[in-house]
Amino acid sequence: MMNWYAIYTKPKSEDMVAMLLRGAEIETLNPCIRTRRYCRKRYQDIIEPLFPCYIFARLEPTLHGHMITYTRGVRYIVGKEHPFLVPDEIITSIQNGMEDGIIRPPAEQFEKGEKIVINDGPFRDFSGVFERDLPGRDRVIILLNALHGSLELDRGALRKLP
Repeated sequence: MMNWYAIYTKPKSEDMVAMLLRGAEIETLNPCIRTRRYCRKRYQDIIEPLFPCYIFARLEPTLHGHMITYTRGVRYIVGKEHPFLVPDEIITSIQNGMEDGIIRPPAEQFEKGEKIVINDGPFRDFSGVFERDLPGRDRVIILLNALHGSLELDRGALRKLP
């Protein structure tokens, strides 16, 4: 019986392992997430694995186990001698949240006047007050306490102040 299992891979080998298993006609799921990182004085979109060093594969362990264990980039099927089954509901939930193989978490919503803190970039850990969204973009205007002025930032660089 074919079920979903987690496969532990070597670092940065998730894409290669998924491709090799698909080539062997094994259904795989390698969800990725788009994040924004401040690097080299600017924000960059980076696509990285949602679960680093793990992918999911629909397989029959007694039939495919040996082949998967010896696939380049694979460390082992999670659970080794007794592989752990990943429930279909979890896989379906992940697949429903994906668009073109990428999961995009919903952006945090802010109310005008709400206290926020910047969690990324050169103004990291500065606090301010949410002012407004910029239409059609994933950017916002905040009033920054330290500068006594406004600042335009990416929405993903903010979080609510506890």
